[in-house]
Amino acid sequence: MIAPSMLRYAAASATRQTRRHYGAAAATASAEKTFDKILIANRGEIACRVIRTAKRMGIKTVAVYSDADANAVFVREADEAYRVGPAASGQSYLNVAAIMDAVKQSGAQAVHPGYGFLSENAGFVRALDAAGVAFIGPREDAMAAMGDKIQSKIIAKQAGVNTIPGYDGVVRDAEHAVEIAEDIGYPVMLKASAGGGGKGMRIAHTAQDVRAGFKLAADEALSSFGDGRILVERFIEEPRHIEIQIIADGRGNVLWLPERECSIQRRNQKVVEEAPSTHLDADTRRRMGEQAVALARNVGYSSAGTVEFLVDKHRNFYFLEMNTRLQVEHPITEYVTGLDLVEEMIRAAAGLALTTTDQGAVRMDGWAIEARVYAEDPEKYLPSIGTLARYREPGSWRRPGDVRCDSGVSEGSEISMYYDPMICKLSTHGATRDQAIATMQHALDRYVIRGVTHNIPLLRDVVSHRDFAAGRITTAFLAEHYPHGFKGYRLTPQSAWELATTAAAVEFVRRARDGAQRGAHASFVVRVPQLQDDGSVARLESSVDLRLKNASGAPALQGTNAFVATATNPLADGAAETREISVTWSVDQPFIETAAGATLQYLCGLALGMRVQFMGTKFDVDVVSRRQHELMQHMREEEAVDTSRLVLAPMPGVIVSVAVAEGQAVAEGEEVAVVEAMKMQNVLRAPRAGVVKKVHVAAGATVGGDDVLIELQD
Repeated sequence: MIAPSMLRYAAASATRQTRRHYGAAAATASAEKTFDKILIANRGEIACRVIRTAKRMGIKTVAVYSDADANAVFVREADEAYRVGPAASGQSYLNVAAIMDAVKQSGAQAVHPGYGFLSENAGFVRALDAAGVAFIGPREDAMAAMGDKIQSKIIAKQAGVNTIPGYDGVVRDAEHAVEIAEDIGYPVMLKASAGGGGKGMRIAHTAQDVRAGFKLAADEALSSFGDGRILVERFIEEPRHIEIQIIADGRGNVLWLPERECSIQRRNQKVVEEAPSTHLDADTRRRMGEQAVALARNVGYSSAGTVEFLVDKHRNFYFLEMNTRLQVEHPITEYVTGLDLVEEMIRAAAGLALTTTDQGAVRMDGWAIEARVYAEDPEKYLPSIGTLARYREPGSWRRPGDVRCDSGVSEGSEISMYYDPMICKLSTHGATRDQAIATMQHALDRYVIRGVTHNIPLLRDVVSHRDFAAGRITTAFLAEHYPHGFKGYRLTPQSAWELATTAAAVEFVRRARDGAQRGAHASFVVRVPQLQDDGSVARLESSVDLRLKNASGAPALQGTNAFVATATNPLADGAAETREISVTWSVDQPFIETAAGATLQYLCGLALGMRVQFMGTKFDVDVVSRRQHELMQHMREEEAVDTSRLVLAPMPGVIVSVAVAEGQAVAEGEEVAVVEAMKMQNVLRAPRAGVVKKVHVAAGATVGGDDVLIELQD
């Protein structure tokens, strides 16, 4: 059974949502003939996304799947589905022969590649051309020219596009990279010539950084794209990452669309994007768009593509690369323009003109923000795998269609170690940027994900940050605002009061339902965790006296509980306050709303309280009676387990290399191993100086999260 979240675009709501996302013209299928059947050579949310538009256009769809995806949502949504191999992407989604066989068996007339995998593989396009099957993307020669970062930079210069100083040839090895870096001047960026998505990219400030980064970047590039070539160019400091979406048909029509700001990044992977950018003025936007169009025309480009630029604080902009495919963040462009980019790609591949060929007709309606929801630990920035035990996507808030979820999962779906850990692309739209931000905050608060660790705490903190609200962002935003990593939301006196009071109200309802609470009055001691400057966690303790009554009288223990709570709450500064707060909680909903504007998610009960999600972050809140609190003073604190001599696997993955041997002395921070998970390589370092006592793994071994890899002597 397909989850309700995946049926968002069905029936009557589909027409309403589609008009909001792509404009009224896209709400009905095109009368012009394109294809009868297309195959989607991809998986997950982008496969679902392509299927959605194809169905609206009256086109039958074919999915391909690996063993790990046999029961995935996109497989169920397609009209046909064919197995292409085992879980590993190299044997399935990158298996050209297997996919070509599926094309032949299904009789598909065209193939949409999505993004990643084979989307920028010129050899795959040649195979389709030889079979007489249309590729829903650019021609093979344009892809080969612009998909290669080295060649595209040369072409960009020839087209009169501003470029970053760098080396235009192929870098032979690490020592050659050092020579180039010293000639260009530090800092430099090492990045894969093929592919994108942050894979195979490293910043180097010294020759030592170049040598170390070159191998990691080359290995990641080879693993992700089958091409280990690396290029070197000057790293522009304090840059903004701003990109221009283009769409082109085979009839000479090329349009540029309003820019996307993609500066909020971690490990060169985008985290939060928006359209348009607060940084650009109309003149800079126009010049960037015109240069992007000139570049596309120079190579005879057709289909959707993105020209990425780095923009400094003076609005000087430099060509970064061109992605010859649909971008992950394309929904926010669809929001502000009303265009369906997948439809434009299908039309171009079928030889039709774009739905609009007039640059002056391209609109920029309001503001859109996208947050990439990943299955990962936001503190360690490491992927998380597991089953989505409970999953519910947020719906519209202030107006129909102002929240959009592009996902390929449902309740019960598996987040696998074999693929990118993205759960959903959550996008919001508003008439103004402030409205789009407020809607995003509300949507993140009401996103229910259980069973895997996720990055909603980080996303919620970013979109609530005062510098983000003011548009003061660069590609260093996360590093500058979370220099020691993201640790979670830090409570203010006001938010601590809201959390403590609301938790007490929820505990009252829980006890009343269990028969442990009688009457409409209760007194609790509440302790909420507060992150300190040194990274430690303290407990803010409050005495909360409650008098709860339903809006209609006595407490209701069924349906919706709309309580008024009067709480006397001594805060951290010791000043006792008595306030009144309204708390609304429905029996069948995990959300608790307060009149002060806070939204809490009730996650689960604990022995002495509950776990809630507040401002995106999970809090274990103690809510106990006064007698329980007195007895707790006599309990001994649990001793922490010492893991300082162990190197643990941070996530399930495969050991790429082991750099130490038993009996070897290591310094604190020295590399001891490299583990790869979800196509990203992570260097593991010694937690302290010492001597290696035991090495438990070898290169090629598969490990689980928290497995002991290396032990140091006591």
